[in-house]
Amino acid sequence: MGNKALRSVLIPLATLIVFIGVWQACCTVFKMDPWILPDPWTIALRMAEDSALLWKHSLSTLKLALMGIGLGLAVGIIVALIIHSVAILRIAISPLLVLSQNVPIIALGPLLMIWFGFGLMPKLILLIIVCFFPIALSMLAGLGQAEPQLREYLGMIGASRWERMKRLEFPASLSFLFSGLKITATYAVSSAVVAEWLGASKGIGYYLVLKFKGYDTSAVFGAIVCIVTLSLLLYGAVVVLERLVIRWRPRSSDDWAGESS
Repeated sequence: MGNKALRSVLIPLATLIVFIGVWQACCTVFKMDPWILPDPWTIALRMAEDSALLWKHSLSTLKLALMGIGLGLAVGIIVALIIHSVAILRIAISPLLVLSQNVPIIALGPLLMIWFGFGLMPKLILLIIVCFFPIALSMLAGLGQAEPQLREYLGMIGASRWERMKRLEFPASLSFLFSGLKITATYAVSSAVVAEWLGASKGIGYYLVLKFKGYDTSAVFGAIVCIVTLSLLLYGAVVVLERLVIRWRPRSSDDWAGESS
């Protein structure tokens, strides 16, 4: 691990440790009531008590989030390819794409449950609506970034529209696609939790509602820790996948400087 990579890990870790230490000290000095603001040690003990429940509910939320990411990825790629291939659709559909992201999830969820019941379907539709937009928007931008000279050359040698897409435009859009996927990975868990709020018998969202109604503040904070941890794990998985898929990406001058320091 280079010096730059090591700093990128140690500095945020040190900041987190300092933040937790200040939080613990403030709760101790000001004698905060645990039901208002529990200290980190109390939260850790409460999480240890509910470790089996937290594990079960976290796995359920993770499964739902992964399903949403997978379906959102497929829908986002298809929408981007269609809009890119048919120019008039960019003008026609773009306002609808933006509109779909301005409807509050908490308002859309009940409507989906009225239309599709209380099973898995409304939750997946809700996640798809949230997850596909960053992917579609990022990939659409990437598809237009292909080298004009290469595009012209492929046209000169008689390459079909599909071949230009497969050999030039889609590979050029991969880095943009992964940028959108990183955003989607961070949204997916919180969106899955909201979907579970609206109606579920398992998941971190379900656990969170139960503990909130019981004024178990330490358990609520424990649920938040699980949500943040799942989001970070999904984001990290996307970063690793990007490095495996886009092996041809040139290294930046910062990377070289980091190794030489």
